[in-house]
Amino acid sequence: MTPPVHTRRSTRNGRLVALTALVLAVAAASGVALVGGSEPEPTVREQYAGHGGAPAALTGPVSRVALDGRWRVAMDPRGTGQDRGYVRGSFGGRPVQLPYVPNAGRITGDAGERSHNGSVAWYRTRIRVPKTGRYALRFESINHKATVWLDGERIAEHTGVYLPFEAKTQIAGGRDHTLVVRADWRGPQAMKAEGWHRAWFNFGGINREVTIRPLAGAEVVAPTLRTTLRGRTAQVDVTARVFNRGKAREMTVEGTLTRGETRTKLRFPPQTIPSGASRKVRTTVQIPNAALWAPGSPNRYDLSLKTGDEEWWTKVGLREVGRRGSTLLLNGRPITLRGASLHEDVPGRGDGLRPQDMDALINDLRAIGANATRTQHQLNPAFQEKLDAAGILTWVGIGPVDAPGAWTSRGPRLLKQAKQRVRASVEQMQTHPSVFAWNLANEVAGQGHPAGQADYIDDMARELKRRDPSRLVALDIWGAHPPKFAGEMYEAIDAIGYTNYLGWYEGTYATQPQLRNLIRLGVGQLRKVFPDKVLAVTEFGAEGSTRNANQRPGGLRFQANLLRTHIRTYSSLEGVSGMLVWNLRDFAVAPSFGGGSIVEIVPDISILRGLNEKGLHRYDGRPKPAARVVRDEYARIARR
Repeated sequence: MTPPVHTRRSTRNGRLVALTALVLAVAAASGVALVGGSEPEPTVREQYAGHGGAPAALTGPVSRVALDGRWRVAMDPRGTGQDRGYVRGSFGGRPVQLPYVPNAGRITGDAGERSHNGSVAWYRTRIRVPKTGRYALRFESINHKATVWLDGERIAEHTGVYLPFEAKTQIAGGRDHTLVVRADWRGPQAMKAEGWHRAWFNFGGINREVTIRPLAGAEVVAPTLRTTLRGRTAQVDVTARVFNRGKAREMTVEGTLTRGETRTKLRFPPQTIPSGASRKVRTTVQIPNAALWAPGSPNRYDLSLKTGDEEWWTKVGLREVGRRGSTLLLNGRPITLRGASLHEDVPGRGDGLRPQDMDALINDLRAIGANATRTQHQLNPAFQEKLDAAGILTWVGIGPVDAPGAWTSRGPRLLKQAKQRVRASVEQMQTHPSVFAWNLANEVAGQGHPAGQADYIDDMARELKRRDPSRLVALDIWGAHPPKFAGEMYEAIDAIGYTNYLGWYEGTYATQPQLRNLIRLGVGQLRKVFPDKVLAVTEFGAEGSTRNANQRPGGLRFQANLLRTHIRTYSSLEGVSGMLVWNLRDFAVAPSFGGGSIVEIVPDISILRGLNEKGLHRYDGRPKPAARVVRDEYARIARR
């Protein structure tokens, strides 16, 4: 698996130095070293030869190499491995390639319940660096409690999932070192109590990339880019933090925005940066006749930022997201969202997606004519970059997913943790043009949970608008318990996401005319409450499987007809900026989920424990009849 597209080049005397080839060599578990030290300067792709190849796209540190070769993993369900010396790698295990989710193959029935309750896994590989120095081992995601050892010495701990963390440590060159990672994902109920609730299956282990890079004297950190259109000219504001590991010194960042033969220089004012400190730099450039990013024309530029030591590189899109009252605007023009939500979940690999899995999910979106998608957490950056390239807008959930937000009642520690999760997600994803909305909560009811959810959302919404004015701040509401007035929680919100299960959990046996009227009534009431905010229906649908009669609730034809009615009704209404079906594919959920209230409304319905079957495609990717219906309805909307 290739690393997420963060690339850093080292520069010396204006010349590219292939740090990966000349400084860093990585050994797989077999002990075979990667790259020699005296080879001619290779191309970027050749730098990764023998270790997974170059990333399909590059973002961030070029010197970063993916540790995706041979690892070994051993299961430790009783959690006794540390007492048995596992921290030094003294376990057998079996060979795997990262990312690897040990419990991805067991999601249904009694085995699924045991799997969901969690276990402990130990991972081991060997690394070798030919030059002694400080290195950063970066983990894009581990569920849920991670501990990292190098040669038996603990170098990092982290709690959480879908959030990156780094272990920075001194590594001696010229000999093998044993890298061990312990992943503990036991106790999903305890996770929920600590604010880490997930609305889907408890997949464990190392579920995203692991990389290593040498630490240079200075680094560019967390660049941001904001585009403002002035007629045919794009005004582009670029900011970044520069971290100085060396002595206090004056530093200058140089940069370029390049597309084809057109190169725009970025000139930043010099900054005097103390040792161990960082400073923000900013510049603004004008790009006449800019090639803008949008669905259907996802034009991108190369962004390069250099210090005296390194270069940070990524692909970016120039686009302006905004609103005119309740109208969603992209590049100054109204746009209607069409698409389906997605989860990082494929059979046999769970949320440890590989490039081919990401491509397959994007192809599913394309097949229904989607220009947008929604996620309940920030995606793997490598996946988000594929959405950038595909021109698919993304409504991204950040922070805690727990719908009622009851974690806010458990003290300032969890509130601080929630805010830190929001900030980390924004920092990780802010260069992606496809991300157009930060969604702060899932299915809030009324004025929010009384324990303090409204204050949390209002605080973070205002902070996000200061930190990242290039995107909308969104909030998903629970359609069964909508707000009757726009209270404090909604003041700084730009966009409302409406969860609407009319025809499924409510009005299950309504006729089509009755259902259309109910939908119009619900949307109309929300429009009265939020006349000046963007409104999109971000969750609607029904379960569909062959275990239920075709036209009955839970059947494939029932699902398809329900979606057709919803989409046609939304498209006929003024003031609806889009519709995102729940969900693109069936996905694994906690085996305790029995279908919700539908089992009381339809007592004889067949719900498969451990699998949410509201997808347009089956878990294995095969399309249901609903996929064709949604494709046809979206095509009709696009032709208008």
